[in-house]
Amino acid sequence: MKQASHGFTIRTPGRGLTEITGEVAGWVTEQSMKNGLLTVFCRHTSASLVIQENADPSVLHDLNDFFERAVADDLSLYRHTAEGADDMPAHIRSALTQSQLSIPVAQGRMALGTWQGIYLFEHRTHGHERSLALHLMGE
Repeated sequence: MKQASHGFTIRTPGRGLTEITGEVAGWVTEQSMKNGLLTVFCRHTSASLVIQENADPSVLHDLNDFFERAVADDLSLYRHTAEGADDMPAHIRSALTQSQLSIPVAQGRMALGTWQGIYLFEHRTHGHERSLALHLMGE
């Protein structure tokens, strides 16, 4: 059994989904492991990770719209307000999604479905530099 770890940062443009499939897939390929399990971990509490459709961009727009309706940027709703109107909603959005993903690796590639991509979901309104950790175990 082999293991490999890697970290990288990504600058987000602000609230929304940024696809990171290509960067993650490239690193997995470089590890030359045929089969294993990949963990992708987001090191933040106001951003998260999701696996979502990468073919029709209207899916991403609808997800963003849903979260806008479900979790309002309204200071009157929250106690934690020191970092602005978008901070506590960002923490709630992150709690509703995931901070890490587990993805099988088969035949040297992530075993994602045909229309699946990996996305960093930025929950703050302004762009941030986000740090991700990758860990692959396999053979």
